[in-house]
Amino acid sequence: MPDNFDTSFRTLPTVTIGGLPITVLDRDQTADWMIRAAREHPRGGRPLYLTSANGEVIARAAADREIAALMLAADQIVADGQPMVIASRFLCRQPLPERVGTTDLFHDVAARAVKAGASFYLLGATQDENARAVARVRQLYPGLDIVGHSHGFHTGAALDAKLAEINQLAPDILWLAMGVPHEQRFVRDHAGKLGKVGMIKTSGGLFNFLSGTNRRAPDWMQAAGLEWAYRIWLEPRRLFWRYAITNPKAIYLMATRSA
Repeated sequence: MPDNFDTSFRTLPTVTIGGLPITVLDRDQTADWMIRAAREHPRGGRPLYLTSANGEVIARAAADREIAALMLAADQIVADGQPMVIASRFLCRQPLPERVGTTDLFHDVAARAVKAGASFYLLGATQDENARAVARVRQLYPGLDIVGHSHGFHTGAALDAKLAEINQLAPDILWLAMGVPHEQRFVRDHAGKLGKVGMIKTSGGLFNFLSGTNRRAPDWMQAAGLEWAYRIWLEPRRLFWRYAITNPKAIYLMATRSA
């Protein structure tokens, strides 16, 4: 990233895709911005809130005012869907340079965090999945400062205690993996209790990929915007009807609500 690149979340360029404002950054720029913005963000108020959108999110936001509001509350939304990148080349005043997939972005940010001394907290998934994801990350990035980690199923007093613990540990970046819209609701309801955290990055199923439970689609399918088809092949009962409903809506919305 150029030295004069402005890392302020208020000045990053955006385009509209499917009705949502999407930040025009590539993965390297996003990773650089995350490290610098998280460390420079004044502590004491709400952490910066970075989330991601794909075709399913676009369709759900258009159909549900709550989900739309949760997404629009983010300081930045990045494109975690290759169809959005393809659509931007034809429909937006400025094309997206590439997909900023969270599963790839995590590694970009982790490598930079080791050099910068930035700290992580990993919150979400089951206890076993979370532990295996953290073990793998520590193996890949032995110098990374992971100040803590936890499963994502706390409620009541246990949740309050966990929030207090995270706030006291004051990670630069909290990776929050609970899936849409649960992780966005978590930010809405609890970010105000995390004033010592620099940034929250919603992460969907990230930890399942870090742990090795889930497999990535082949590179050619990712580049063609067909990762959803690979996921249906892996989990047809859970995902077939979800994508059968949201994909046509997302295509229509990207065609009619992009600029």
